[in-house]
Amino acid sequence: MKMLWVIWLYAAVIMTWGWWWQRRHENIGVVDVLWAKGVGASALLLALLGTGASTPRIALAALGGLWGTRLALHLWRRVRSEPEDGRYRHLRQYWNGHQGKIFGFFQFQALLIVLFALPFVAVSVAPATHVGWLIAAAAVWLLSVGGEALADRQLARFRADPANKGTTCRQGLWRYSRHPNYFFEWLHWFTYVLLAVQSPLWWLAWSGPLVMYVFLRWVSGIPFTEAQALRSRGEDYRHYQRTTPMLFPWFPSRSSSRKEMSS
Repeated sequence: MKMLWVIWLYAAVIMTWGWWWQRRHENIGVVDVLWAKGVGASALLLALLGTGASTPRIALAALGGLWGTRLALHLWRRVRSEPEDGRYRHLRQYWNGHQGKIFGFFQFQALLIVLFALPFVAVSVAPATHVGWLIAAAAVWLLSVGGEALADRQLARFRADPANKGTTCRQGLWRYSRHPNYFFEWLHWFTYVLLAVQSPLWWLAWSGPLVMYVFLRWVSGIPFTEAQALRSRGEDYRHYQRTTPMLFPWFPSRSSSRKEMSS
């Protein structure tokens, strides 16, 4: 599809700028900001130029655009005010600062923007969306984006307290999942599955939650984050791993509860 080539070109350009920016500021974390911005922009572009009915395309523009804007702004506030994230600092050291490899990493993220635009393609050609599916999609979006924003605020508040340095956040949603932000990010992609129910490309919308789960669970999400947490928090995080569900929220084990009650 021609629009996917346009999205890839846009993504390649902004990731090239991001690579140049990280050379000046020594902070690879800007790649996450640009990924969120790029995926959100692809939702707006496909909604504008899609051939489907206006209702699903308006919903796509509003929900996809707002999701990408919120996430990009949240990540940008962290990138501009904090040192390079430990995950990326470790990656820079592993590559000995090789700018060619870092550039390749940024361009790989450009390809991922195209991959995560596929659910938007399905929505953009939907001939209609029943009001029930539209309401369900909006409900999932509100729950997931609201939950992710809440988890982000809880973690930011915890990290802002110097007394918590070197310890693991177990407050709020972080008591029930080691990665509640990732859980709600994954849940968010079902928004477009629901919007695309009546699309001839409905099956393409399932690539969102499926690919996001694979990346979070086994590729660049949880493995990188937990490896860095073990490097920086050691035994405290190992205990957190033993007592707290990894992704899907649930109650912590009794050993966790006893430890917190005795502290």
